Amino acid sequence: MTPETEAVNEEISLRAECSGDRIDRFLSDRLSDISRSYLQKLLKEGHISVNGKTVKASYKVSDGDEVLIRIPESEVPDILPEDIPLDILYEDDDILVVNKPKGMVVHPAPGHYSHTLVNAVMYHCGDRLSGINGVMRPGIVHRIDMDTTGALLICKNDRAHQIMAEALKEHAITRRYHAVVCGNIKEDEGTVDAPIGRHPTDRKKMSTKAPNGRRAVTHYRVLERFGNYTYIECELETGRTHQIRVHMASVGHPVLGDPVYGPSRCPFRLQGQTLHAKILGIRHPSSGEYMEFDAPLPEYFSELLKRLRM
Repeated sequence: MTPETEAVNEEISLRAECSGDRIDRFLSDRLSDISRSYLQKLLKEGHISVNGKTVKASYKVSDGDEVLIRIPESEVPDILPEDIPLDILYEDDDILVVNKPKGMVVHPAPGHYSHTLVNAVMYHCGDRLSGINGVMRPGIVHRIDMDTTGALLICKNDRAHQIMAEALKEHAITRRYHAVVCGNIKEDEGTVDAPIGRHPTDRKKMSTKAPNGRRAVTHYRVLERFGNYTYIECELETGRTHQIRVHMASVGHPVLGDPVYGPSRCPFRLQGQTLHAKILGIRHPSSGEYMEFDAPLPEYFSELLKRLRM
């Protein structure tokens, strides 16, 4: 079966607004959900074309190039359990709450099927996970970005998953994040109420200027001020992709270390944004009791605060 006749799962169109980058690097910078190795595989197999012609990974894009990525349908791979240590905040027969470390992807995606939180949870829980989200995301109710740390809820059965998914939809789950942002926020607290959708030209980004954005609300309050930086707590009323990162950048205070929405240079050695899911509050799916879980700040975050306080 040729690339032209093979069943296609998704087509992505991009227009280049730069010149000189290799096509694999150009795509990797803009398609954060697809690994560079998978993009190179697509290039090698002829699934990526520029101005109607297939190209190799060495092709250098020019301003105005029309790039088409055809992602073929594929069999669902076996997602294997992996013995990866988990920082467990709470566990019972219905739910598991973990403190996710920096650099860990929550669930598998094309080109990235191992070393995820799902692989670790499958090893820990065995067959005691909800199946509502399918083999790729068993038990996962919500997600946080790879370089965001903190509390994450996993469900062990379909009943618990249905109840928690409905609570998330009804904004009945408490989610409070801690972050260090650039600049000195003038007011002690505030709210950003701005719709978020996929950036019209850069698929790696979300934007408050997207034409089909969905309502997004973030409440924030200042915890500590450090002159050029501010330590804040953000509470999510909604849960859009990159919500806190996009909202804080939109008001001129991007999250420190954010490689996508923040400044290109950071004076501290950080691996991604300084953002931590600190508090997770839920009503237990069986007892109905309100429970709140507090994920301790990771070491890098605590050390950063110590430096800023000096």
